[in-house]
Amino acid sequence: MAPIPDGFSYGQWSVVYNALSFGIAAMGSATIFFWLQLPNVSKSYRTALTITGIVTFIATYHYFRIFNSWVEAFNVTNSGGGDYTVKLTGAPFNDAYRYVDWLLTVPLLLVELILVMKLPAEQTTSMSWKLGFASALMVALGYPGEIQDDLTVRWVWWGLAMIPFCYVVYELVVGLNDATKRQASATVSSLISSARYLTVISWCTYPFVYIVKNIGLSGPTATMYEQVGYSVADVVAKAVFGVMIWAIASEKSKLEEQGSLMSS
Repeated sequence: MAPIPDGFSYGQWSVVYNALSFGIAAMGSATIFFWLQLPNVSKSYRTALTITGIVTFIATYHYFRIFNSWVEAFNVTNSGGGDYTVKLTGAPFNDAYRYVDWLLTVPLLLVELILVMKLPAEQTTSMSWKLGFASALMVALGYPGEIQDDLTVRWVWWGLAMIPFCYVVYELVVGLNDATKRQASATVSSLISSARYLTVISWCTYPFVYIVKNIGLSGPTATMYEQVGYSVADVVAKAVFGVMIWAIASEKSKLEEQGSLMSS
């Protein structure tokens, strides 16, 4: 991992501190909500909602680790009643937790969307494997550049990671379009469309945050923008997206229950 820069102001340090704390609170509360809702959806959608909770649970754990690593990397003091001073302790800030988290959760995010759509079994298996592999490859290709300060190397790995990234985005926007239109109701189709485009929009945040250091920003400012940007994108891509998955499962469960009552 690249060494963390020195020279943080208390304001910069606390912005990252609060963003990581927000990530813990958002992911943790989302996990509790999703798992408490399991009895309220049909059996067909419980796997998708369970995976949704697993995603935010994994994220909660990693945000705890990132938060603790951030705190341990700095010594924040206030002697004499003046402004707080922020100094490095020499302990490493292990940002690799983010990539471990993404390697586990990003493929699961796509799988939960495919499962809640309730596609034909063959298409479900095929799409899950293709999108899961492509998203894992995207994360794996991004990490070598993330830990480098050499701009050329960062751009090369960024470009390589964008290949599977563009494939996944294409499948979300185009590949799942027909299946979305064939859903049980206009409400369900609208919810699934919203979930697909929310994923695309939130995912598009990551490549731009990645190149913060490539466009002239450096030192504490670049690190602050990077940490805050990734934290906000994670909450949208996992916790908020998970709420969309729950809404889809809930609406489809309601429609199936109504259909069962009418048929009986």
